[in-house]
Amino acid sequence: MTALVTVGATALVTPYASATPAGVHAPDLPEAGQEAPDGERGPDREARSSPDPAATGPASSVGIRLLDAPVERRADSRARKYIVDHVHPGTTIKRRIIVQNTSEVRRPIAVYAAAADVTKEGFVFAPERTENELSSWIQIDDGALQLDADEEAELLVTIAVPAKAEQRERYAVIWAEVSGDGGQNIRNVGRVGIRVYLSVGPGGEPVSGFEIDSLTGLRTSDGTPVVTADVRNTGKRALDLAGELRLRDGPGGLSIGPVRSEAQTLALGGTTTVRVVLDRRLPDGPWTGKLDLASGWTKRDASGTLTFGPVPAAVSDTTDRSNQVFTGGLVGSGLVLVLLMLYAYRRRLRHPVPAA
Repeated sequence: MTALVTVGATALVTPYASATPAGVHAPDLPEAGQEAPDGERGPDREARSSPDPAATGPASSVGIRLLDAPVERRADSRARKYIVDHVHPGTTIKRRIIVQNTSEVRRPIAVYAAAADVTKEGFVFAPERTENELSSWIQIDDGALQLDADEEAELLVTIAVPAKAEQRERYAVIWAEVSGDGGQNIRNVGRVGIRVYLSVGPGGEPVSGFEIDSLTGLRTSDGTPVVTADVRNTGKRALDLAGELRLRDGPGGLSIGPVRSEAQTLALGGTTTVRVVLDRRLPDGPWTGKLDLASGWTKRDASGTLTFGPVPAAVSDTTDRSNQVFTGGLVGSGLVLVLLMLYAYRRRLRHPVPAA
């Protein structure tokens, strides 16, 4: 039997208002509590403006967190947020989760598993309750909740892997979904989830690994310095990369950092470019840079000498315009002087002064 430890912090989401008739699902929200990279979105996800509070009725939101993880993964930061495991075919595992109604009123909350995948776009959530092989193995006790305001419930998630399951890694999401009518056919719909990364196969867990290419420094067209590094997944499991960049030995002995960096979920054999954006005023260099990245307990680093190019001179538009006005004034004054001289000369021709 697997020993578990208590982990996790609640991730929250406040649904948007959808002008969708009651009873019809609106597009899904990304996982709450996280800045989802551009690639990590379902096929029907799009940016939406904030709803008008007057049209949505009482605020409705939901929270979810993972309550425990295997003891052997206590050093794995991913296992504190997600269900990350490797099991043999025929194995059944159980995990506890907490779902909380952070609305102002009593709300129904649906808790269910749905499909997900890892592609070159990152961790992609399937729309609504789309099912895949892994989600079909997941059962959630009492997935239809009725919770009062600020009430929470502990649920048991059971993942039963068939004895003939094929050897590979699979992905899904356990969603908590809340909805409420705000009147006038407006429905608030939102969901927040816990990702599932489940590797299935005989023997020990497949190796996780990645390589970081050399660091490169550049300055964008607006003068912003950026450090980039290409990262390749060389292991047998998907990766969620996060880390820190440090700069030292800069001009005048300056040091910068740590500066946080994250990348989208990296598929098996996939490659991504990690970009760390720095302050525009940062001097050209040279600098000694060090980038530390990790996915769970798998860690790598890369170091190198960096330069960004000179900081663009700050030229004021006001200065430019004043120079133009000053130059134009000189030209205008010269022209007036010439005209006055010409007028005086012609006047003398018409009215010669009598000889004394």
